[in-house]
This record gives sequence, C-alpha cells and structure tokens, in this order.
Amino acid sequence: MRIGELSRRTGVSGPALRYYEEQGLLRPRRLPSGYREYTEDDVARVRNIRTLLAAGLGTALIAEILPCMVVDGQYLAPACPEITDALEAERTRITTALAELERARTALTGIITAPVPAGAVAEACEEDYAVPAEAAAAR
Repeated sequence: MRIGELSRRTGVSGPALRYYEEQGLLRPRRLPSGYREYTEDDVARVRNIRTLLAAGLGTALIAEILPCMVVDGQYLAPACPEITDALEAERTRITTALAELERARTALTGIITAPVPAGAVAEACEEDYAVPAEAAAAR
C-alpha cells in the first residue's frame, strides 16, 4: 500500500509517517519508481508508535522497543536488559500520570454532578460567566 492508504488506515498524516521513517521507526520498501510501499505489519507498527508517543515516550526509546512490541497479539521479545531501567521509569511516569488524571476526572465529575439548590449559582460562575449588559442588549 502507498503512504496515502497507510495514512487513511492509521489516521496519521503523510508528513508524520515520513518523520517516523526519518527517525528509523518505519522502514518501508522502496519501489523502482521511488514510491514507498507499506505492508499490513506497518499498519500495526504505526499504531504501536502512536500509542507510545501518546504515552510520552521519545522516538529514540520507541525505536529501541518497537522490535519487542505486539504483533497479532503476541509480544515478540522481552526488552533488552540495557533499556529495562528506562522502560520501568516510563511505566512509573505513566502510572503517576494516570493517577493524576483519575483525580482530575473525579474532581470534574464532582463539579458536574454537584446538586445546586434551586435558583442558586456559584458566585464565581456569576462573576466569570455573566454576560455584560451591552452584549445581552445586542442579542
């Protein structure tokens, strides 16, 4: 498949796919015409790259761990001992971030679902979100 098809199937732009190639994350085959040709494995690889980037990992570390990633639901290999410490640090960072996100979600849920007495609006809401008289008159 060509880059446009890979882009459509993964939701990743063509420039981003070319960047992944520059970073050594993708290695498409080149046709005699110079066009890149991607495979089904590249679709899975791009999805793995996006997952790791979204988790905050850098491309250098991603390049090291991609060979260990899942293909068809199977982990290909354990991580090399040289990068295990870096992976454990990333896992700890992600766990901390998840806990912080969960606390934020809980706070938002509390605000959204808090009972409001009839006719009452929080003072901050009245001050911050009040429509100025001039704007209200213009409506």
